Amino acid sequence: MSIPQQGGGLIEGRAQLVEYVASGEKPRTDWRIGTEHEKFGYLRDSLEPLPYDGPRSIKAMLEGMADRFGWTPVLEQDNIIGLSRDGASVSLEPGGQFELSGAPLETIHQTCDEVHQHLAEVKAVADGIDTGFIGLGAAPIWSQEQMPMMPKGRYRLMTDYMGRVGTLGTQMMYRTCTVQVNLDYGSEADMVKKLRVALALQPVATALFANSPFLDGKPNGMKSWRSHIWQNLDDDRTGLLPFVFEDGFGYERWVDYILDVPMYFVYRDGKYIDALGQSFRDFLDGRLPALPGERPTLSDFADHMTTAFPEARVKKFIEMRGADGGPWSRLCALPALWVGLTYDDAALDAAWDLAKGWDHETREGLRRVAARDALQGEANGLKLHDLAREVVAIARAGLKARARPSWNGMTPDETGFIEALEESVETGRVPADELLEKYHGEWQGDLSRIYAEYSY
Repeated sequence: MSIPQQGGGLIEGRAQLVEYVASGEKPRTDWRIGTEHEKFGYLRDSLEPLPYDGPRSIKAMLEGMADRFGWTPVLEQDNIIGLSRDGASVSLEPGGQFELSGAPLETIHQTCDEVHQHLAEVKAVADGIDTGFIGLGAAPIWSQEQMPMMPKGRYRLMTDYMGRVGTLGTQMMYRTCTVQVNLDYGSEADMVKKLRVALALQPVATALFANSPFLDGKPNGMKSWRSHIWQNLDDDRTGLLPFVFEDGFGYERWVDYILDVPMYFVYRDGKYIDALGQSFRDFLDGRLPALPGERPTLSDFADHMTTAFPEARVKKFIEMRGADGGPWSRLCALPALWVGLTYDDAALDAAWDLAKGWDHETREGLRRVAARDALQGEANGLKLHDLAREVVAIARAGLKARARPSWNGMTPDETGFIEALEESVETGRVPADELLEKYHGEWQGDLSRIYAEYSY
């Protein structure tokens, strides 16, 4: 979850917001890759989730990483809630999910090195306090009541609001993890094509990365429970955004969408002010009930943009949001998939050619069967296994065309990072299938074994 934005002058009008999004444009030479991933921490002896405070806790993890590895603490109301270092940050999701927001890097080789270094640092500190971390899309055993709440004002407000909308909002906040990648765009037309491809093909990513088949200690009937949650959450701020596929879509229409998303909060002087359900348009006019007569800054708008949760999201980059958290290889495969699809023109054209004829019903149908059946899903005559085969092949071609070698030149391109997905395409099996097979087979229904076998 995003750390509050700082700075930015008063917003003079809607055009300034359009310019803000447009300012994300970068020449191809400056396109970067920013990978984010979340993971669950737990106490090794009891297998319970890490509390925020205490000798074996999230706070101890953050302080230990700051002391040992040169991270700078991020505080809120005197509580350590994150870390920063060299363009990267560590932040906390509501239930203590530990998130690395990676620095913007040039290649997937660098991204994978960053992930490896981060997990090594996490393990070094965790081993010292007898805790572990695991990458899954949903907490497999813990109940909602067991989950701690991190000391962030944003989360107190969101918890209250999520209890009023959808059916699964608090589960999303406290019991799910994801892996995401942030990518750049070069122009408005480039943003539009990339966002359309991202939204249309997000169900393929959901299927390939499905890794949350358990909840409350037993199978939940889905291969990606995390994706199922997002389909039953808050229609005002989630989904596949059919307007993105309409003629004339661009920066202005995106800004209008963000302005119409109901607000959560305003951040002032280190505190979150309750603005639940209020209108950012009213804020622009100085009529926000939470702050009568006050008008927003650009940092307020940047904060508000982080409270829209569609399957792909534009800020000053495009964020791919459809994948479950998972094992180390999948943390590198997710950026490989989307970089391969979108950072080479021929691959981007091929990806759009694959999806441009689909209507919203088809896209939404694929999204729903991806959560339930992963690669075995089918909607409107389209089989996700067949689509995944085509999508992964396009991504491989895009990575090969990029021809970005490793630092030592031993590896000529980034195609090795997509091999985990090619194996899934070959076998039709994704991480959730493996977990379910173990649960019904060698584990004999003992889900506690997942921690020893699948932790980092």
